Amino acid sequence: MSVLTDHFDTPASRHPRLTERRVVPTMHQRKAMMAELSQAFLALPGGFGTLEELFEVLCWAQLGLHRRPIGLLNTGGFYDPLLAAIQRARDEGFIYREHHELFFTAPAPESLLDQIGGDPPPTGPERSLRLDAV
Repeated sequence: MSVLTDHFDTPASRHPRLTERRVVPTMHQRKAMMAELSQAFLALPGGFGTLEELFEVLCWAQLGLHRRPIGLLNTGGFYDPLLAAIQRARDEGFIYREHHELFFTAPAPESLLDQIGGDPPPTGPERSLRLDAV
């Protein structure tokens, strides 16, 4: 399945083996529809759009808006610098342990998919909303 905005609905974006294509007017509607249809969120190596969508679903999970798995495909160590920055934020007390556990990583697609059925991520926003819970 593909979820595209009108802007990106071009013949070049229509892979012949896709069984379904949904087209919406805006990026906000695209992300909402992808979230509604998703059973998990997997980030492959990518640019600003991938990172923005990854952090949005992480924030939603932190706030308790969903409990779906979030995985990063860390092929060739692509996400190592990002993971180091996240660890630094954790070490400095900006990210709580249970929120750091909202996602998982794997170096290969097969191992990433294998982790989807693991333990569900932590629940609820209680800790993220308390200022004294570092």
